[in-house]
Amino acid sequence: MATDRPPNTISSSGGRLFALYPAAVVVPIVNGREELLLLESPRRPGWWEPVNGAVDAGETLLEAALREVSEEVGPDVQVRPLGVVHASTFAYDDLVKRVISVTYLMAYEGGDPVPGDDMRGSHLRWASVEEVESEGLRLVPPLDQPWLRRRTIDLFRLWQPAPDVPLQGPLSDGGWNKTDNAS
Repeated sequence: MATDRPPNTISSSGGRLFALYPAAVVVPIVNGREELLLLESPRRPGWWEPVNGAVDAGETLLEAALREVSEEVGPDVQVRPLGVVHASTFAYDDLVKRVISVTYLMAYEGGDPVPGDDMRGSHLRWASVEEVESEGLRLVPPLDQPWLRRRTIDLFRLWQPAPDVPLQGPLSDGGWNKTDNAS
C-alpha cells in the first residue's frame, strides 16, 4: 500500500502529519538539601548519571519517568513529580537518527535508593551542583551541562510549595483545587 507521506511520519485522522521519534526521559531526583541522586554508570565506570531510559510504547512521559525511577533506584524510593526542566533531540545511532529527550524533575520524598536490575553493580551518591563541579564528576549528557544542572535546582526551588499556602493543581476528577473564595 503506497502512501504520499514522508518516511517516519504518521497521519492523524484529520490528515495532519506528525514526526515519529523514539523518546527518552532523564529524571533528576533532588532531595531537600538540593542534591542530585546520581548513579555510577555500569557501562562507563567513573561516569555518573541521573535516572534515565527509553519511553516504552503506550507510556506517557510521566509513566516512563516513574517506571525508570522504580527500575533504577528501587521500588521503595518515593518521588514527587515536579515538571519538565528541558526537552531536546539527539542523534542516537545510524538507524535511530533522532531521539526526543525530556528532562523530568522529581523531588525525593523518602525510601532507600538501591540500584535496580539494569543498574546492578552501580554506586549511588547524592551530590550538590557545587560538589559536581568542585570534584570534577564526569556526568553523562544532558546533565553534563552546568546550565542544566543549575536550572534543575532553580526549578526545584521554584516548584516547592510554600509552607503556609495550600497546594493548588489538578484533582483526580480533572478539576482544579481553588484556594481563594472569590466568585
